[in-house]
Amino acid sequence: MHVHTWRLPNAATARTAQSSYGFLCVKLLSEWFACSPDPHLSATAISFLDCLTVVASGLEGGMPVESGSSVAARQAKQKRKSHSLSIRRTNSTEQERSGLQRDMLEGQDSKLPLSLRSNLLDLFSQIEREFENLYIENLELRREIETLNERLAGEGQTFEGADLAKGALKTKASHSTSQLSQKLKTTYKASTSKIVSSFKATTSRAVCQLVREYVGHRDGIWDLSVTRTQPVVLGTASADHTAMLWSIETGKCLLKYMGHQGSVNSIKFHPTEQMALTASGDQTAHIWRYMVQLPTPQPVADISQTPCDDDVDFSDKDEADGEIEGPNDCPSVRVATTTLRSHQGVVIAADWLVGGKQVVTASWDRAANLYDVETSELVHSLTGHDQELTHCCTHPTQRLVVTSSRDTTFRLWDFRDPSIHSVNVFQGHTDTVTSAVFTVGDNVVSGSDDRTVKVWDLKNMRSPIATIRTDSAVNRISVSVNQKIIALPHDNRQVRLFDMSGVRLARLPRSNRQGHRRMVCCSAWCEDNTSCNLFTCGFDRQAIGWNINIPALLQEK
Repeated sequence: MHVHTWRLPNAATARTAQSSYGFLCVKLLSEWFACSPDPHLSATAISFLDCLTVVASGLEGGMPVESGSSVAARQAKQKRKSHSLSIRRTNSTEQERSGLQRDMLEGQDSKLPLSLRSNLLDLFSQIEREFENLYIENLELRREIETLNERLAGEGQTFEGADLAKGALKTKASHSTSQLSQKLKTTYKASTSKIVSSFKATTSRAVCQLVREYVGHRDGIWDLSVTRTQPVVLGTASADHTAMLWSIETGKCLLKYMGHQGSVNSIKFHPTEQMALTASGDQTAHIWRYMVQLPTPQPVADISQTPCDDDVDFSDKDEADGEIEGPNDCPSVRVATTTLRSHQGVVIAADWLVGGKQVVTASWDRAANLYDVETSELVHSLTGHDQELTHCCTHPTQRLVVTSSRDTTFRLWDFRDPSIHSVNVFQGHTDTVTSAVFTVGDNVVSGSDDRTVKVWDLKNMRSPIATIRTDSAVNRISVSVNQKIIALPHDNRQVRLFDMSGVRLARLPRSNRQGHRRMVCCSAWCEDNTSCNLFTCGFDRQAIGWNINIPALLQEK
């Protein structure tokens, strides 16, 4: 202990300060360390006890005055500072402590009565024993934590540090175990639905081969479509304010349409004539004629066959980020045959009704408009959606229209009876419905930002007949005419193929030099084409033609 001398004003003041301060120190320390069971505080606490012993030895209005013996004692303490006082006292027996107390009392020069000094030392000894118990308890607690960490190491869960009370440890361990259990249940829970098969790993070794890339746009490509008449060409609509027509076999740009003043968001071809319908951010839709001559086909580059599940990722910063020069020798069209105006917002999509005499447009002004192609007059304004429209699609053989919206719904409009057009609202999604398309039969397939795709039966639209759950938002989907295979373009650059019952068939390859490098915006089937029967486009400014081995794909199902 330190040896100090204190100057006290009088004996009465000294007695009052000694008794009250000693008990106050004991009480405060007991409450403090009862709330803070930290083994790292042990050495600090013992040093603090030494200081309090000195303070309790006497009080004065000024600072304590050190004598020569106190200086020597302070130097001795600095020499033994590296040795923990708690260890020495912890290993002491009661007899050794009593003897130590007597030696300390006799060796110290203090004006306090011997009985009072002995009482103070007894009180501090009790505090020391409490520290010993806390220290032992925390050692046991650390061992429990280490044991729990070893047990949970295989599950990827660990608890670091040793300053948790037993109750807190049990609570946190129980909470983490519950979270892990819930995560496992959510991820791998069983279901009687057929859609569960969409989660299973694909074992198909069918070939999904990238055949050709169509590069020339200066901005992302929103939409693409394939002509229904000869010559068969690919059309793309881009945010660079242009639409382009491409030779499928050579990848050469055949024609560029430059009539819009805003982003071209959609492109669809007339069912029987060489006319294209485009929708734009300039609040208009254009109908324009095209005439193209196909170039001589070039030999297809030898691209090695790639398994459908190849998913080797690569950096976002690659050649696609460079400035791409558009084709300079491509002929262009700058004037539309017909301009359709009446929307008050971006026209996000447009399509031809069966027969090609009418078109429907969908806009961010929350309305879809039906126009007469010959007169350019507005026939019907289809209102009812609460938020912006995202897509519209027409039935291939009947006068039916389906519109999608950010209000999480899609609506079915029936124009089969000229005198009445009915509407049905479907609320199967929890986020923006990005597209809803008809199949040749009696089905509608809807995709959403809620990462689901739902298959509906037109005869009973109360609930979907199949639900496909994915790991990314779904953009403009397409369904093949003959085999009804659904192609899903995703925000995460993936393209997946499913059947109508929700079974996953394949994932298009993404390797170091194949696949999209940005969000995939749209997909379009063309089963009659021998070289490329599926097309996709995205915000990497390119469209890609794929050859999907459909017979092998269905055989592996």
